[in-house]
Amino acid sequence: MRFKSAYNGTLTKNDIGKEVKLAGWVLRRRDHGGVIFVDLRDRTGFAQIVFNPQVNEEAHNKAQDLRSEFVISVVGKVRARSEEMINPKIPTGEIEVMVEKLELLNTSETPPFMLEDDIDTNEEIRLKYRYLDLRRPKIFNNLYYRFLITNAFRKYLAENGFIDVETPILNKSTPEGARDFLVPSRLSAGDFYALPQSPQIFKQILMISGFDRYYQIAKCFRDEDLRADRQPEFTQVDIETSFLSTDEFLSIMEKVIADIVKDVYNIDLPLPLPRLSYKEAMENYGSDKPDTRFELKLINVEDAVRGCDFAVFKNALDNKFIIRCLNAKGGEKLSRKDIDDFTKYVGIFGAKGLAWMRVTENGLESNIVKFFSKENQNKILEITKAEKGDLLFFVADTPKITFDALGNLRLKVAEKLNLIDKDKLNFLWVVEFPLFEYDYKEKRISATHHPFTAPVPEDIAILESDTLKVRSDTYDLVLNGNEIGGGGQRIYDSSVQAKIFNLLGISEKKAKERFGFLLDALKYGAPPMCGMAFGIDRVVMLLQKQDSIREVIAFPKTQKGQCLMSGCPSTVDEEQLEELHLKIEE
Repeated sequence: MRFKSAYNGTLTKNDIGKEVKLAGWVLRRRDHGGVIFVDLRDRTGFAQIVFNPQVNEEAHNKAQDLRSEFVISVVGKVRARSEEMINPKIPTGEIEVMVEKLELLNTSETPPFMLEDDIDTNEEIRLKYRYLDLRRPKIFNNLYYRFLITNAFRKYLAENGFIDVETPILNKSTPEGARDFLVPSRLSAGDFYALPQSPQIFKQILMISGFDRYYQIAKCFRDEDLRADRQPEFTQVDIETSFLSTDEFLSIMEKVIADIVKDVYNIDLPLPLPRLSYKEAMENYGSDKPDTRFELKLINVEDAVRGCDFAVFKNALDNKFIIRCLNAKGGEKLSRKDIDDFTKYVGIFGAKGLAWMRVTENGLESNIVKFFSKENQNKILEITKAEKGDLLFFVADTPKITFDALGNLRLKVAEKLNLIDKDKLNFLWVVEFPLFEYDYKEKRISATHHPFTAPVPEDIAILESDTLKVRSDTYDLVLNGNEIGGGGQRIYDSSVQAKIFNLLGISEKKAKERFGFLLDALKYGAPPMCGMAFGIDRVVMLLQKQDSIREVIAFPKTQKGQCLMSGCPSTVDEEQLEELHLKIEE
């Protein structure tokens, strides 16, 4: 080997006595009584290498000029560390390498931040110098586990008969949902390609073509406002099948997930995974992606408070709104400031207030208890299973506001009371989402997922008569309160597809313009089909216990959609614009 015969972080006491070649970056350099110690880092970790003038004076003299991030290659012998030098905290802590030869391969400027895991550095600086940030063990480890997880997806999907098929990146714009990234055509003035938001249409066409089990590690693009868990370009494991029921498909998918978690993390997942309907998830947790690592369920207290004199609750019942409660077990430790902060927090989700009651040895205590009869109070205690030391929170409003407010408050309270076991992996399926929702901004019905999602078979009869009550044959996989994948059964009956387009206000002409090739394909014997997509970025983020997907992507964009390292997006030459028949208006 020209530069190295072993990885630095893999050396153990079993290598004692061997001659090795090592190469990498200088992490630290220390001079002790004329003997120089260097921690030499590569992707596997670091080994302590020793320069002793009595062993090789030339190498020792060169080592005096070594600085952080210099690139070197050494030849030396592995030996046991002296007793007082053993470091049990690192894999190479029992050995060191006595250097006999040193080759300086490159120098380095002083890095703008320390290349260690525990650093207090502005994220913008880290992203600007991402090539240095990627040398940090934590970031490398995240990307290595991303590779392991992606590789495991490929392995277990292949074992289940899935075929990897690539679909086009340059695509037709079908503006439903998020905005497309558009690419102008040089050869066809005024025409544009769109980068795919997902391979949805193409994978359905593959099913019509007879590829009954497809998958792809697909790059997808959405021009939308960014958050901590979103990027303009992202990666998903895209999957589609034919001739499988929802139960059969979910059984395969959860087995694949269990195999991956076992393979990569050696954790056993109990199967089958729990399932909740969308309605059950909202009623119990106030969320369609519930975190089930802790209980703290929402409680319907409408019967318990009926007949009370508290105006907020009376008005809610009169207006056919809903009233729900959270019983924060042990909530007596929460201060009045905490309660005030929670009240402000639920206001973000439209709640006009947050009622609360403490449970003491004398019963319920609060400035609103006087509006509740003894019978009301006893019913509240009974239905909430409240005990001394508990704290009850109430929201009374429309279902959306109540569920949003208490569903998010539930997470805040759990964090504050330390109810969440951070080491748990709680997977579950949420199924049967509403097929449609009402878009108050556009004042029309819109598809909750996409216009090719199939309704639950028994709800087809009410498609046109009770549209907003129609359930979709869909499913999301949720991990610790985060959606990591979702999909559903597809429409393969062209008459049902036509009804859906009509309900969505998509005319026959517009449908033909946007989706004509799929609609044509559906006429040629389309099979029953279903599928889903897993968001790789989010899967890795959660399994690696990171707070942002930027920590698990090699070259992420900022929340403004910028790459601080390369400087994109950027202006282009006037000539390039002319070739594309484009002109920038001031």
